[in-house]
Amino acid sequence: MANGDSPTTFAEVWAKSVASDPDATFLIFEAPDERVTTWTYVEFDQQVQRVAAFLDANGIGPGGAIHLALANSPTFVAVWIASVCLGASIVPGDPMGRTPEFADQVARTNPSVGFYAASRADEYLGAVPTSMTAVAIDEADATFAPFPDEGFDRWPTPSPLDRAAVMFTSGTTGRPKGVEITQANYAFAGKVMAEAASLTNTDRHIVVLPLFHANAQYYSFASAVWVGASVALMHTFSASSFLAQAARHRATCASLFAAPLRMILARGEKTDGVALRHCWFAQNIADDQFETLTEWLGCQPRQLYGMTETIPAVLTDDAAAPRPDAMGYVTSGCVVEVHDTDGGPTAAGEVGEIVVGGTPGTSLFAGYLDDPKTTAASFRDGWFLTGDRASVDSQGRFFFDGRRSDVLKVAGENVSTVEVEAVLTSHPKVLEASVVGAPDPVRDEVPVAYVVAAEADNPPTTAELLQWCEERLGKAKRPRDVTLLDELPRTSVGKIRKFVLRDEVLTQ
Repeated sequence: MANGDSPTTFAEVWAKSVASDPDATFLIFEAPDERVTTWTYVEFDQQVQRVAAFLDANGIGPGGAIHLALANSPTFVAVWIASVCLGASIVPGDPMGRTPEFADQVARTNPSVGFYAASRADEYLGAVPTSMTAVAIDEADATFAPFPDEGFDRWPTPSPLDRAAVMFTSGTTGRPKGVEITQANYAFAGKVMAEAASLTNTDRHIVVLPLFHANAQYYSFASAVWVGASVALMHTFSASSFLAQAARHRATCASLFAAPLRMILARGEKTDGVALRHCWFAQNIADDQFETLTEWLGCQPRQLYGMTETIPAVLTDDAAAPRPDAMGYVTSGCVVEVHDTDGGPTAAGEVGEIVVGGTPGTSLFAGYLDDPKTTAASFRDGWFLTGDRASVDSQGRFFFDGRRSDVLKVAGENVSTVEVEAVLTSHPKVLEASVVGAPDPVRDEVPVAYVVAAEADNPPTTAELLQWCEERLGKAKRPRDVTLLDELPRTSVGKIRKFVLRDEVLTQ
């Protein structure tokens, strides 16, 4: 692996940390049965070499693609790093996704190899072509059993703009967008987020958010690798266990969303030995929640704001005096403004759209997969348009003021209402559907659906439609409720008046 003095690819970042302190702890993995396995940087690099040998033997080299449908596991991490070092790319999907979702990801990225949980084989194997090597993984395995004993030493030299990942994220078009992430993007995320958290090689992240999301990859793993810090990886998030896990593994840093924090408050309790010095979170929490969390975590949580497309969190709150209702300030190394509808900066306190400056492929995502039209439409005069609204006070602190109308934030995950509507309207008994968000005390908001039957005298049942969605959508995307209507409320030109449906949800 190349080992430059100033890493510009994520492959170089990994190589530098392995060479700098090979015997430093890199990964601690706690399996579902609470068995714990620990690897140093050099020990995990040996596993990376084993995985790379397997990938190479199965045709993966520079420019290749690997699909991942795995929960948090040592295999996910090793495949990711091996892929980066081989100059290939990962395509991570929700491991609890459905066959149509996997099939769409595979068709659009053409991976040669895919890894899936042996316990969910039926859902995965129905999505992949026979020409693709599909590998069943025990997500609790810490021995890397499917991989050869011999290592790999014929490393290529990836370039900064080489694709390192395609991450699918919900958008307003209905079909998930493939966000192209480069080697330089991962390196930039690691550098910026390490500096924003004042991370050193003595820190330890506890990671409970899913690895297929940008949050765990950008904010935790990439930043840890950048400085040679360690990561305590939990197989899944457990609100009742989080504090005990943080204490047990002597974690100093964490990254969460508001919803998991509220779950911890509801199901956890103050635990001796928790000593986080830093905790990121996304989305506002109440003042009393902030105060209790500060006591339980050992530090004042700091809010941040970012998207898969923005690479690092482009807004991060002040470490000395964070506020539970503020997104924070522009992160060092990032460029963010709030613009009005004409594309000009807003005055202090005025609400507008959050826009992000940067260089595609380095400090911003490279583009949307095979979709130059959508990519171009996402920028105006060089600014990436987030679609999210905010105001900025006279001190430069940002405050959230709503989000794009067709994307819900369900426990921190973007869910396209258009995608859910497309699944509902594909049911043979459905004429049309509209999906809006309903407030939820734990998950912030959840989808609820309104449906018009194709035949008034032969309508689908609610149970039928919920089952239909369960078979085709991941958990966050499934409607909580489905209501049958004779017709959807519309404007004079035929557009659905979603605000009427939202008002109805709020009165229920």
